[in-house]
Amino acid sequence: MYKGVILLLSLFWLYLILGRAKFFLHMMQLEGYKGEQYRRWLRKTNQAYTRILNKVLIATFIMNVVYIIGFIITNKGDWIKIYIWYLYIMIWVLYMVLTLNPKGEEAKKPLVFTNRAKRLYATNILLNIFIMFIVITVYLKLIGDKLFYFPIILFIGTILYYFQSETMYLSNLIIKPVENNINMRFFENAKEKINTMKDLNVVGITGSFGKTSTKFITGTILGEKYRVLNTPESYNTPMGLSMVINDSLTEEHEIFIAEMGARNIGDIKELSQLTKPRIGIITSIGPAHLETFKNLDNITKAKYELIEELPADGIAIFNYDDEHLKKLADKTFKEKILYGIDRNEGLDIYAKDIEVSERGSTFTIEDQSGKTIRCTTRLLGKHNIYNILAGVCVAIAMGMDLEEIKKGIEKIEPIPHRLNIIDPGTGIIIIDDAFNSNPIGTKAALDVLSQFKGGKKIIVTPGMVELGAMEEKANREFGVNIGKVCDYVILIGEKRTVPIYEGLLESGYNENNIFIVNNLDQATLQIQKIARPKDIILFENDLPDNYDE
Repeated sequence: MYKGVILLLSLFWLYLILGRAKFFLHMMQLEGYKGEQYRRWLRKTNQAYTRILNKVLIATFIMNVVYIIGFIITNKGDWIKIYIWYLYIMIWVLYMVLTLNPKGEEAKKPLVFTNRAKRLYATNILLNIFIMFIVITVYLKLIGDKLFYFPIILFIGTILYYFQSETMYLSNLIIKPVENNINMRFFENAKEKINTMKDLNVVGITGSFGKTSTKFITGTILGEKYRVLNTPESYNTPMGLSMVINDSLTEEHEIFIAEMGARNIGDIKELSQLTKPRIGIITSIGPAHLETFKNLDNITKAKYELIEELPADGIAIFNYDDEHLKKLADKTFKEKILYGIDRNEGLDIYAKDIEVSERGSTFTIEDQSGKTIRCTTRLLGKHNIYNILAGVCVAIAMGMDLEEIKKGIEKIEPIPHRLNIIDPGTGIIIIDDAFNSNPIGTKAALDVLSQFKGGKKIIVTPGMVELGAMEEKANREFGVNIGKVCDYVILIGEKRTVPIYEGLLESGYNENNIFIVNNLDQATLQIQKIARPKDIILFENDLPDNYDE
């Protein structure tokens, strides 16, 4: 009987470990498997050690002390001893169940069980089992009454469960030499494959904002004439790009579009040396990932690495309306294509006669020779015209004519969670801009919202994150801008949205029209109270999975 109960408890403990380890595996993956970034997240977060977990650990410790005292003062073989044993087990199981999260909210960037993730997960589980094996071995040697002191093992198992954040960090250190070796082989294979594809044209795209949208837009336009491979979603790291090159790139592809992300100086250089781009686009320079870059100068240096790595006959493409990129373009002596809006002085490609509505945009594209095309797109916002112009520049560099380009532009589909219009059939229009938020993007989103006429304008937002020292100022300005456009404001997170709230009040906004909630579920309940048919709701930003207050 006892053996059966102990076996069930062991399986239940393993189930607990598997679940909690999976959470920390996800966080490690979001931090790029970089130990220092993961530890930085641990220091800042309250997701690792929740109140319920802390209470359970304290409660099980107290329960263990009470149990041992009760066991010692109870005569050996007494039925009370058995009763206490079973009571302890039942309470322990109840406590552990309370720590589980049955809701299972969908992650913004869900855990992807890549081969690396599987190896790290397996290493962590084996480390847990090894630690428990050592504990049990010592226990069997030192403890006389092994059965009735078994709750000591359960308490140690609870401690191990509690500190899965640390075992995951340790597991990552243990497997790091193996991963470095595998990554280097994988990286070199991808690099060699690119080198052998002499007829392949590689387009590198980087920037603080807009690179993913520009990638898909460029791929659609080029697809009118060429066989194109885009990196999917936000695959913009050395391993992400290596995976796409090794697994998806074939001799049939004529163009490979590589999105390049960076958190540190040197990241773009590494990606450029891997993919060997002939054409390079920098979409924008702005305050993104300032926690690692520290300042805009470092961001500028990092992004410009793409241009520096282009070959002598390479082509650099710049948004010349961006004041930071204008300076970079002016110091670049490689062949370059400059694009912008409303002015032709110094520009190779520009958009004019722009008509923006709540359903898209119509505009004219003109080149330096005076040739024009009138284009229509379902993409919302002036910033997307810039993204389209970047794609047009690549198409021209690749020898496409304006009619081919026009057909490509008409086929561009809205990109999920980036200013998407959703009509759920309730009469209420939803603008989904939940993927990411930055100072330029928030202005663009509010500009789109202002185009709608007739109903109330409602915004739901937790504000902007990962802006370093500029975050508070940027969010306060965001609040001021919201106050000029929106009728109702729903802020998610009492602490993090304080600067937005202050900005709203600074703009003279009606305090009664501001609602502060803790999560999206509460925001939904508030929307149900205030929203009516013909209203427009903007969802601006969705916090990263590894972010909290």
